[in-house]
Amino acid sequence: MNIGVISTRLAGTDGVSLESAKIVAIAEQFGHEIFYCAGELDPALKERGLEDRRLHFADDLAKDLHDRTFVQREAAATLLPDIHKRAAELKRPLHQFLTQNQIEYVIIQNAFAIPMQLPLAQALTELMAEHKLPGLAHNHDFYWERPRFLNSQIEPFLDQFFPPNLPGLAHATINSLAQTALQQRRGLDSLVIPNVFDFHTPPPGIDAFNADFRQAIGLQPDDWLILQPTRVIPRKGIELSIELLHQLNDPRAKLVITHKAGDEGLEYLHELQVLAQAKNVGFIYAGEVVDDQRREDGDQKIYSLWDAYPHADLVTYPSFIEGFGNALIETVYFKLPAVVNRYPVYAADIGPLGFQFAEIDWEIMPETVETVRGWLERPETAVPATTHNYELGKKYFSHQTLANLLASHFPQP
Repeated sequence: MNIGVISTRLAGTDGVSLESAKIVAIAEQFGHEIFYCAGELDPALKERGLEDRRLHFADDLAKDLHDRTFVQREAAATLLPDIHKRAAELKRPLHQFLTQNQIEYVIIQNAFAIPMQLPLAQALTELMAEHKLPGLAHNHDFYWERPRFLNSQIEPFLDQFFPPNLPGLAHATINSLAQTALQQRRGLDSLVIPNVFDFHTPPPGIDAFNADFRQAIGLQPDDWLILQPTRVIPRKGIELSIELLHQLNDPRAKLVITHKAGDEGLEYLHELQVLAQAKNVGFIYAGEVVDDQRREDGDQKIYSLWDAYPHADLVTYPSFIEGFGNALIETVYFKLPAVVNRYPVYAADIGPLGFQFAEIDWEIMPETVETVRGWLERPETAVPATTHNYELGKKYFSHQTLANLLASHFPQP
């Protein structure tokens, strides 16, 4: 069966792109042929896909419509005609993608959930209805979960298309809280698809390419690499990681930020840099030398995130809000100890499974500092917890778990 994966962006290390790739791997395991359509595609996907910048959430017209809706809060009477007009335009490349590749089933990655590309959701809904096309909407974060989307003059439009209710469209959410909210708000049932990793394949380690990673980012041999493997945006709570290192008060501890800043501007990065300096915390922004794939740009090595993990001594995950927690499950996969803030989805779906992390409730407490100090000074004391966590990850968040979940919902060849 020919399956089309459609989104605004299928490239990079964002959660949507990463989790989409895992579902694709399962679909291919089931014997399906996969094609891609987005405003931005990873270079490896382009030969099997259609890349059209107009589908991207960063498209100029998409951004303008977004701002008119959620910033200026323009009246529906003047706004909706422009959204409808753009939706009609977007249907052309989408129709071309569906027909040229003889798509029989679609997987919509988050385009029906977060309203950053308003006309795309309408265009996809109309095309699926017209073609009676079955599919799965993989919804990562709904508009009602983000305060900035709660005040607009087009709420009926949002409730019609984010997500739509179509006869052949099944829905997946990424946590139980979203599953409950979707049922209560829209009367739509959904399958919970958690973030997963291939726990049956050991994680990669230090090799010839990444052996110099610590040196490349300016660490000394005795330094502790405290890894913050998230985007640099306020909801990640990175100021709590800085506070942890401040209370550790050990010059060997260095906080390493791996993701390139800029998704929501650079102001937060600058605030963190100022805060770290004020608290005398070693702060390394490695976003310029870490990307989604390792490579060499002339004399400059670019490392992947998975090149950083084997060198880490501890992971900090102090997020205030997460759809699930891809980097946290990744930490479990790499058998690293972690400090975790009890964000709502963690408290509902991950913590109760029995993982052994240093948990915090929105602030750094002395007992957390001492637990972390013990792990860093005597790494062998963290091994029982990380081994235990790995076995739980294999049980609840493996590729096999995902395959079992999708078997009854995914079309079989």
